[in-house]
Amino acid sequence: MNLVIVGCSRRKRHTGQPVPALDLYEGGCIPRLRQRISHLPELRARVRILSAEHGLIDTDRLLMPYDRVLTPERALELRPLAATALSRQFTAEGLPEQVLVVAEPLYQLIVWDQLHQVRLHLIDDPRDWAAVAAVLDAWGWP
Repeated sequence: MNLVIVGCSRRKRHTGQPVPALDLYEGGCIPRLRQRISHLPELRARVRILSAEHGLIDTDRLLMPYDRVLTPERALELRPLAATALSRQFTAEGLPEQVLVVAEPLYQLIVWDQLHQVRLHLIDDPRDWAAVAAVLDAWGWP
């Protein structure tokens, strides 16, 4: 079992109805990730999104567009919430073998403490799809 954690993006789909988080974000690597896994529920369930507004969320959480920039203060506020979410997941499912975090360093700070026990792949530039795809390919993700 592997896990992908991606940072949200400033660009979001314009919608008047809540949409799944994976369908909301239009920037960074999320559109390409969506193309690659959105039709595969078992892989979609292995992805989490770090949102400046909502914290660590799963791909199917229904969201409306919002505008919130992640500040260092907000990242510190979100750390215990993300820690609780990851702790619950790891208790229920076991530690993932590997975790890919695709997020700018401030977003990485939100989850850093929970990931010291796993093999970690960090990609600081969410637009670096080649690096993301290389990890997913190595995992055998379609």
